[in-house]
Amino acid sequence: MTSLEFGQVLTAMVTPFTAEGEVNYAVAEQLADYLVTHGTETVVVCGTTGESPTLTWEEEYELFQVVQKAVGDRAKIMAGTGSNSTQEAISATKQAAKLGLDGTLQVVPYYNKPPQDGLYQHFSAIAQATPELPMMLYNIPGRTGRNLEPEIVTKLSKIDNIVAIKEASGDLEQVSQISANVPRNFGIYAGDDPLCLPLLAVGGNGVVSVASHLVGGKLQQMITEFKKGNVQVAQQTHLTLFPLFKALFLSTNPIPIKTALRLQGWNVGPLRSPLSGLNPELEGKLKDVLTNLSLI
Repeated sequence: MTSLEFGQVLTAMVTPFTAEGEVNYAVAEQLADYLVTHGTETVVVCGTTGESPTLTWEEEYELFQVVQKAVGDRAKIMAGTGSNSTQEAISATKQAAKLGLDGTLQVVPYYNKPPQDGLYQHFSAIAQATPELPMMLYNIPGRTGRNLEPEIVTKLSKIDNIVAIKEASGDLEQVSQISANVPRNFGIYAGDDPLCLPLLAVGGNGVVSVASHLVGGKLQQMITEFKKGNVQVAQQTHLTLFPLFKALFLSTNPIPIKTALRLQGWNVGPLRSPLSGLNPELEGKLKDVLTNLSLI
């Protein structure tokens, strides 16, 4: 598989919970189906937006299978199997491969802040242990405390099954450096919705999106129009959606997107502690944006 097979819009799907705090697999199945019929080409399961830090591996494996059964014949399924323990990431990724999923998202190890050489060894070890499963690197220094430097991304891109990166550093200079040095078929995806259009201009392929829960079709149109050369049309879509992009980060992701989905009528349930609900003032601001865009 090449990165292009993941498509242009990948959705980092939320994990629905019951009122008692258990994973609501039935709603996860319904939500995955909705996403795939509204612009999503790859469903990313158990990423940051899916509250992966508070899911058990058993819950994650069950979610992988539920989503695969629901939409695996119509979309790619990417498993968030990253960890700050190399052996744990290898074990989880082997399980994803065994389940026949389409790819794996591997976050930069968090908290232990490995040096760049350690990062190379970490990702290459996972790739070597699961050569049949395409890997997307995930650079998000604001959460992990460590930036994955462009030189290491270039080095990792030479490994056959490391096919893409989700870049959430917010540094377009860094993205430009990556784009200039990786193979042409290596995918570069925005990890933040507001940076999708700017990243396309420096060689990006698409976005791993939160907003696509609500506007997946519009994001598809924006990316397609840009790639067709209709830059002003893409720019107008970006500017129209920009208030939504910002509103979905009024608080820590995925607090606002789960609130937005509930306002639309989705039974996605509460957040798992230590995350907490959106306060009334911020919820009011979110409602205004959703109303203005006719999303509620």
